[in-house]
Amino acid sequence: MKSILLALALITSGAYAADDADFNPCDAVENDQQTLACSVYSRNAAEQLLTENYEALQARMTSLYGSNATQLNNITSKIKTAQSLWLHQRDADCSVVVFPATAGTEAFNIAQNDCIAAVSDDRSEFLESIGQQ
Repeated sequence: MKSILLALALITSGAYAADDADFNPCDAVENDQQTLACSVYSRNAAEQLLTENYEALQARMTSLYGSNATQLNNITSKIKTAQSLWLHQRDADCSVVVFPATAGTEAFNIAQNDCIAAVSDDRSEFLESIGQQ
């Protein structure tokens, strides 16, 4: 029951954050619930940036290779495969980082969110660097 209430609180705070661009739960972290909210916010922000950089990479490849369908299909396929493999690697690496925390606990969720956010930020920078003139 406590985890359901926590999830509802995080969803509600996430909806509020979407309405207020200046809202950042990481600004004043003083307790475990605020630490968890900050980790969720950081993970969501990192994953959103990752998605944006992945889509921007696809657009760059279309711009660079759009006149040659074979090359565009080749690079697009390679990017999709690499991203899929990277997502599996990220999740595997983060499962090692959170060990031995028990799944579903606050400590586990915070550690997992922090790991995914950090690794996703690194991947975003990498994706952003590909195909830059």
